Amino acid sequence: QVQLVESGGGLVQAGGSLRLSCAASGRTLSGHAMAWFRQPPGKEREFVAAVSWIDDWTSYADSVKGRFTISRGNAKNTVYLQMKSLKPEDTAVYYCAVKTGPIYYTSREYDYWGQGTQVTVSS
Repeated sequence: QVQLVESGGGLVQAGGSLRLSCAASGRTLSGHAMAWFRQPPGKEREFVAAVSWIDDWTSYADSVKGRFTISRGNAKNTVYLQMKSLKPEDTAVYYCAVKTGPIYYTSREYDYWGQGTQVTVSS
């Protein structure tokens, strides 16, 4: 079992920045991809970004490319999401997720989830 705990959400003005963190515990994450998803109010959960185990290869949704950066900590059991130039449409609950093997872009492929952290961007 893997436990994931997110932190770093909050209220920020448009154009501002936030850094989300997700700490994993319970087992080694060797061979696991880590990702961030988000669920805006009244909408489906959507892929934001992911980082692979091998070579820390990253992938981003088009809506956040160039503004968000995903990275892993040195011990590879922590993943971060640096968010810049935030927009009101970035408002959502952000979830950290882990899966074995390569990156996938659909939430059903992920095995473990955090409880989510709220990000609210005011205009």
